[in-house]
Amino acid sequence: MVSNTRASILLIVSGGIAAYKALSLIRLLRANHIRVRCILTKGGAEFVTPLSLQTLSEETVYSDLFSLTQNHEIEHISLSRQADMIVIYPASANLLARMAQGFADDLASTVLLATPDHIRILVAPAMNVKMWEHPATQTNCELLKKRGILFADPETGAMACHEYGKGRLVSPETINQMICQKLFGHQPLNGKKALVTAGPTYEPIDPVRFLGNFSSGRQGYAIAECLRDYGAEVTLITGPTTIPHPTGMKIVPVTTAQEMLNACEAALPVDIAVMTAAVADWRVKTFSDQKIKKQNNHQPPTLELTPNPDILAWISQHPTLRPELVIGFAAETQNILEHAKAKLERKKCDWIIANNVSPNTKIMGGEENEVTLLSSSDSQHFHRSSKKDIAGLLTQQIVKFFSP
Repeated sequence: MVSNTRASILLIVSGGIAAYKALSLIRLLRANHIRVRCILTKGGAEFVTPLSLQTLSEETVYSDLFSLTQNHEIEHISLSRQADMIVIYPASANLLARMAQGFADDLASTVLLATPDHIRILVAPAMNVKMWEHPATQTNCELLKKRGILFADPETGAMACHEYGKGRLVSPETINQMICQKLFGHQPLNGKKALVTAGPTYEPIDPVRFLGNFSSGRQGYAIAECLRDYGAEVTLITGPTTIPHPTGMKIVPVTTAQEMLNACEAALPVDIAVMTAAVADWRVKTFSDQKIKKQNNHQPPTLELTPNPDILAWISQHPTLRPELVIGFAAETQNILEHAKAKLERKKCDWIIANNVSPNTKIMGGEENEVTLLSSSDSQHFHRSSKKDIAGLLTQQIVKFFSP
């Protein structure tokens, strides 16, 4: 079960090729600290397995109407009472018809019939275009809407059956946003676009060697996830990392500083730019297309370095597409605040997040951080905590910036 859950969802997965998208939805919901319990119908089990749903949700998956839990709870009663919201994703034409007629011949339909009026039900249909357009389906949908059932109508596009039209299941990102809005109300950064850079850059010396640093990308990833949870549309541009990519946002993997700059330029315009990436300051002037070999005299080769593009300064001083809020990071090992303040003035960004990355702090590449937020007129210290907690505190400041 997810720790620190904000809500609980009962997810019903019915039959259809699009059932695999339920796996992505579970990951998005859990990233939003929402508990997910699943009912898998007989048709749904033809496309996804109970083990897949159980692995991602970390909860028991239910399918048998007449099964009893270890606590001897009647499942169609307990499951419907313990959820803050019921989501059917995808909803087949058959399940919609049985809902409309009040059938109770399996666990899913019985749970729906036993659901109290105060628990909202959100339905995301998915089917062949002719099935969706059929008068019987449309009549069933209208009847359900009159009863207060919420709908995420299908999208128009190419289908697995090689036909084109309305009937495609809405994306996991779209339904996740609808769920969060219904559960938590208005998301304060909804409608805002955010750009986050994270991780290191690697500057190749030859085909097997590079200049790099120890950045893990954890802080940038945590910030990107938090901005997403607050409703922002996020583009995460990430250097090479070993941690899993977040879901529910656009991910742009890059390697070098120049690639990161190009990706940032392509992502504009945005409202918010959070530049956490540890971009290498230099690269070798001339890349060797062959491995540099040791010399007979055992002397190391001479590497001529040239500056990399200054991405933070570039985006802070963009003549036409500068984001409304630009946040830089200053990873320092001495005179932390003094160097950070100088960087704030030099780069022309709005805020600088200063932190001490001396080896003894174990912050660079680690799980925790301790930072000071500096602006031209103020400073605020965030005591040592997990990088996720730091991301939450920073995101709250961003919300205040846009909603003073």
